[in-house]
Formats: sequence, C-alpha cells, structure tokens
Amino acid sequence: MNTAHILVVDDEPDICSLIKDILEDEGYDVTTASDAKSARNARRQRRPDLILLDIWMPDVDGISLLKEWAEEDEALMPVIMISGHGTIETAVEATRLGAWDYLEKPLSLSKLVLTVERALETDRLQKENTNLIRRIQPVAEPIGKSKTMQDLRQQIIKVAHHDTCVLITGEAGSGKRTAAHFLHTNSARKEGPYIEISVATIARENSAMELFGYEKDEKVHFGRLEQANGGTLFLDEISDMDVDTQAKLLGALETQSFMRVGGNTEVKVNVRIIAATHKNLDKEVNAGHFRDDLYYKLNVVPIHIAPLREHVQDIPELINYYIALYVDRENLPYRSFSVAAQNRLRNYRWPGNVRELENLVQRLLILGIKEEISLEEVELSLSKPHDFAEAVLTPDIYDVPFKKAREMFERDYLKHRLQSCGGNMTQLAKQTGLERTNLYRKLRSLGIDIKESSV
Repeated sequence: MNTAHILVVDDEPDICSLIKDILEDEGYDVTTASDAKSARNARRQRRPDLILLDIWMPDVDGISLLKEWAEEDEALMPVIMISGHGTIETAVEATRLGAWDYLEKPLSLSKLVLTVERALETDRLQKENTNLIRRIQPVAEPIGKSKTMQDLRQQIIKVAHHDTCVLITGEAGSGKRTAAHFLHTNSARKEGPYIEISVATIARENSAMELFGYEKDEKVHFGRLEQANGGTLFLDEISDMDVDTQAKLLGALETQSFMRVGGNTEVKVNVRIIAATHKNLDKEVNAGHFRDDLYYKLNVVPIHIAPLREHVQDIPELINYYIALYVDRENLPYRSFSVAAQNRLRNYRWPGNVRELENLVQRLLILGIKEEISLEEVELSLSKPHDFAEAVLTPDIYDVPFKKAREMFERDYLKHRLQSCGGNMTQLAKQTGLERTNLYRKLRSLGIDIKESSV
C-alpha cells in the first residue's frame, strides 16, 4: 500500500512534534514546517498527499496560504485547517477556498487520525471517479471469454505483481487504456493514484511542463509525474513524445527523480510507468524518432492487445456490455441485435476495433426506433454511418428540440472523426475545418473524451 506523505504546518513546536509522532505511529510519512516560508519550501521539494495547516502563523496566515495553493494547483491535495482561536467566518472562508475540514485546538488525537484517514480515502475515491467519468469506455477489465482475452487477463495479472515498466502495444481502439487500468487495479499500487496522460493531445512545446510540472514567479505547478507519486502513470501514445522530453523521462525513470521546468530543486518520486502505442516502436527507433534507450527501459514487460478481428467470438458479450452501459448511463432505449445482425458483426473486419463496435452500438441505440436491430440497419451503419443517420431520422427524431438534435449530430460526427484520425488533434482540426482551441472547447461541451481515441 502507498505510504501517504503528510505536511504539518504549525508555529507551535510541541504541536508539530505531537502530530508528527501520532501520524508516524499510524504509518504515515510526515514533514513539518513552522511558517509559510518553510511550508512553501517543503511543498516545493515534495508534493504532499495531505496538509494539516494552522491558521495563525508569524509570517503569512493559513487562509492566505490555502488560497495561494488553490490558485496554483488544479488538483489540490486535501487540506485540513487547524486553529485554537478560529471563528465561524474563518471556518466558512477556509471551506470556500477548498479546505477539506476544520479542526479546533486543543486537538482530539483520535479525531485527528480519523479525519486524516477519511480525507485521504475520499480524495482517492474522487480521483478514481474523475478518471471513470472522463473515460468514454469505463470497462473494468478486458471483456471476452475467448482464449485470447482469457490469456490477456492472466498475463496482465501476472505482470501487475512485478513493479516494472510496461509497454502495451496494439491497434488504435483495441483496448490499451482498459488494459493499463486493469493492470493498475491488480498491482500493489492499486491504493495509490492512477494518472492518465495522452501524449498525442498535448502540444509538443508543453509536453515537458505537463509531465514534469514547472516553477514560475515563486509558484509551483505539479506535473503528472508528481500527481502519480506512489501510484501509476499511464502515458498513452508515447511515440508522439518529442525527443527532448523523452530524454528527461528516461532520466526520471533511471533515478526516480527530476527537476520541474524552470526549477532548481530535485524532486523524488516513486512511480510505475505504463506506456502504450499503436505504432511500431522498433521502426520509430530505427527512423530516429524514438530513443532506443527509453524504448528498452519501457519495454521491460511487453503486452500486446489483439485486434477485435482476432477474437470476434467475444462480439456478443461486448455488444451486451455496451447496450447495458448506454441504456444505464445515457438512458437510451433498450434494443437487441438480431441473430443475423450479430452474425454480420462477427464477419466484419473492424478496422476501428472495440472502439468502433462501441460507437456503432451507441449510434444504433440513439437513432433506431424498433426494439430489434436488423441486419439492414447494421449493414447501412457499417458502410455509410452518416447515410445511416439520415436514413433513420424519423418524424419522432425531427420533433426533438433543435438544440438536442444538433448536439446528437455533432457528438456522433466528432466521435466518428476522432476515430478516423486516431485521436490526432492536428488531423481532426484539418478534417473538421475548426481551429484547435474551438475544437477542444466543442469536444468538452459535448462530453467527448479526447483520450478515448488514442487507445
């Protein structure tokens, strides 16, 4: 289990020492600070999982410090305020700024320990839920009863027990993200954070800052590596990483330390890296696009995800899963596939793999009207998905409000385009004729996860 790092900030040495002893007895790793300056420095040197912060201090008060940190860090760790002379207004202000709880002095040590436990567990669950909400395909494990999928699950579980880097390969849409998350949940790091980053969706000039964080104007912005400390960092489409960032990542993996962009303090981390790509990294290395030393470091344990066409016997189970998912999550009407329709799907080549099947199921549930999905509907959807959408637009569909009808079309259109360009935002912008900033905004407004097209 991951050992949580707690920063205790209080100008009373006796209280700092008491809290440190109590929390260390509970198995936590504790750092103390006596004022805002030393607290800033401690937080800069190592990102804490939780902060106990006194309100009244000699230089800067805890409320101001909390506000400063909340503005710097979008993923603010839980902060528990402590004070011996607080007021209701102070407690309300602290809560408004994001404090998890407010404890009064003299501290009840049993309440302190319980509050810390609950704050850390709630933070872990919130991060896990956020990852699930962001995932278009929230599958707990690779689905299927075929030998191919059974062997894959067994391999992942075996690999999960060894704390090494893992490289997952497979065609776009085959389920690499699902495999990575399944690996994390079966590892000794499962109680730690699980952070995803799709390299393909980050501008090259920002990739180092996104991954390693940065320091500017005395402020610290934590990167994904620090956010994943004690857990797992999943780097999707690692082949799109620029060479300079590759070199810095290699150094971080070899030493388990790095420096933030613009910083001069070495940051220690304990992170497992799972990388994924749909490209042939051997060819990328030979072409000079990917560092061979980083490739060997990541490729300690390779896992390959078979394309859907190699385990088509799992299609009925996948269909049932996605029907249940969208009926439950989006309140879509239940529809079943006829035997002829299922047989056609088993004989289709699936260039977009599992993701293409998911999109097809969702599209048929949204636009169809009959309880059973026919072979004809499937044929039309497979050959010309947009002609299919036009063919099944009934008067009932036309009767929905204009805004809803437009959103339905835009969501389906952009998800199809994302699939066709493998999640590459530059290609998507060219295909749609939209400027990248507006495109990102549109995808977010429609609830489309960009990363799901880089699987």
